[in-house]
Amino acid sequence: MPRTDLHGPATRAPLPVLAATCAALLLVSACTLGPDYRRPELVVPEQFRAAPAESTSTSATATDTAWWQQFGDPQLDALVDEALANNLDVVAAAARVDQFYGVLGTTRAALFPQVGADLTGSRQRASRETVTGAPLTNPYDSVQAALLASWELDLFGRTRRLTEAATAEARASEAFRRGTVLSLVAAVTTGYVLLRDLDKQVEVARDTVKLREDSLKLFERRFKGGVVSDLEVSQARSEYATALRTLPQLEYSAAQQENALSVLVGRNPGPVSRGRAIDQLALPVVPAGLPSELIERRPDLVAAEQALVAANARIGAAKAAYFPSISLTGAFGGASRSLSDLSKGSARIWSYGLDISVPIFTAGAIAGQVQSAEAAQRESLARYRKAVQSGFQETENALVGVSKSRQARDAAEQQTVALINYARLARRRYDGGYTSYLEVLDAERSLFNAQLQLSQSQAEVLLQSAALYKAMGGGWLDLADQKTLQPSVATREVCGPAYGNVCR
Repeated sequence: MPRTDLHGPATRAPLPVLAATCAALLLVSACTLGPDYRRPELVVPEQFRAAPAESTSTSATATDTAWWQQFGDPQLDALVDEALANNLDVVAAAARVDQFYGVLGTTRAALFPQVGADLTGSRQRASRETVTGAPLTNPYDSVQAALLASWELDLFGRTRRLTEAATAEARASEAFRRGTVLSLVAAVTTGYVLLRDLDKQVEVARDTVKLREDSLKLFERRFKGGVVSDLEVSQARSEYATALRTLPQLEYSAAQQENALSVLVGRNPGPVSRGRAIDQLALPVVPAGLPSELIERRPDLVAAEQALVAANARIGAAKAAYFPSISLTGAFGGASRSLSDLSKGSARIWSYGLDISVPIFTAGAIAGQVQSAEAAQRESLARYRKAVQSGFQETENALVGVSKSRQARDAAEQQTVALINYARLARRRYDGGYTSYLEVLDAERSLFNAQLQLSQSQAEVLLQSAALYKAMGGGWLDLADQKTLQPSVATREVCGPAYGNVCR
């Protein structure tokens, strides 16, 4: 029941009784409903099936180094640094972290008393024709100033559970931001490798166009001299046109890749400086690690687990609605007809009260909220388990990809060497009159395709290495994160020790 004193100190508030009541309620408020979070049991393989048979100290620590620098291309390093500093997805992710920590601060504030001040002033005229009549001074002034306080006691842990959920969501947003950094480094590296692959293919296509153009001119001269037939000239012209048609397609793809890479590093679409050729890029070390380490190293798995933590906490918040809600309110100040009289003892006003709200019949509304929260927790659990399995799958695929792409590259190199010799011998046999020009065309056509495939095979080995480092995560992410835009200083203060040290 609220108690008020509107006319001064005639009645003294029983403060010891109120303090004792508050202390008792605070002791009771230690109760927190709902399940406490425990990491679910996961089926984790002992090792990756496609892991290298032997691992060195270098491979064991490779995930803690700036792996993209192992390619040995300063231009790639510069592009990664530029992307980390300017990429707009990273900027947006940092702002998203600020938003979630702001929500955390708002949610947690409900655990503490809320204090405010109110000052009102008015001038009004009362009617003289009413039963009560008008005051002697009419019109009259009215001034009131009060200090207001309220506190909803978290008896059953609803606010604490909501704070726990908000903390988990803030951690998930930070993990999402770090995941954006992880994906960005891999995307820039992949984009650069693809660009150098297309550059190599353009180079091969231009050389082939020049070679076939020279052959066509030679055959046209021979045709005029009656040495070759129109059939052979048409064949040479067809092969020249085929190579000429391939060249603009490759140049268009390279320009697209340049534009995509420019936007990725935070620029407008435009040219990108090159460094080493695709066949000059060094191959990174295959990193070593255990499947169990992925759960801690990959930001997407951290984010998925924090989403599960938040969903688990909301069960307790929903169950707390079954129980009473208790709030304490108080006000202290003064009221008078003039500002000068506001500080007089006779103008003092105060009040305090206790508000208890108990749900009696809600027609299943609270039960529905609890059911929904429990179902959301089960969904988050399934998503977390699926994320872990997907992480294992991506790593296994990348490990297999590194091994098999190397085998494919070696085979492509052997094929290209053989076809270079085949084309040379076919041309010699044709010039000696031992075979038709069809054999030369077949050899050159096969060589052209093999050279394009070799460039793609060389790129695929590097792409699989990038995919493996992305899949395994690791300490290199901390190195990259140091060069990115961080969430604001205000956010870092909000998520300090008073908030459970939720920052990394």
